[in-house]
Amino acid sequence: MTKLVTERLRLREMEESDAAFMLESLNEPAFIRHVADRGVRTVAEAQTYLRERITSKYQSQAYGVWLVELKETSEAIGICGLIKRDTLEDVDLGFSFLERFWGRGFAFEAAAAVVDYGWKVADLPRIIAIVSPRNTASIRLLQKLGLSFERKIRLSTSEPELELLALGRPRGVSAD
Repeated sequence: MTKLVTERLRLREMEESDAAFMLESLNEPAFIRHVADRGVRTVAEAQTYLRERITSKYQSQAYGVWLVELKETSEAIGICGLIKRDTLEDVDLGFSFLERFWGRGFAFEAAAAVVDYGWKVADLPRIIAIVSPRNTASIRLLQKLGLSFERKIRLSTSEPELELLALGRPRGVSAD
């Protein structure tokens, strides 16, 4: 199901048939370096990951992590969406794009549409993002969206320290 359309992109709910893309995405060197190694090494494991961590959330929330594809060709290029983590009070903006699509503004275009969706459809009072301090490109993108550094956090005692950036709902913006 298509959730958002921008000038060049379409964001839609993911399906188990997206497992090959998910496998590639989770094993990109930048994803492993900046997010985590999820240990997903086969298409079957990617299907399980999608079912347990992504698509199961679609029914219970007005948001989720969506596949980002080029409008012209329907080629999958990344993921972007809103995540409600048990360990965080606010909803988290997350995104990851295949490295061969970096530097063309796709991540900003998708993330800006998702933030707008968070305000106008999901009616969120605040959106946060957590990011590795070494991931300067993502930090710059988040700052361009208007998020600002709030504090350093750890999602668990065994996890590395992350930066939490936040953005409150702009005045005058409400859900439709």
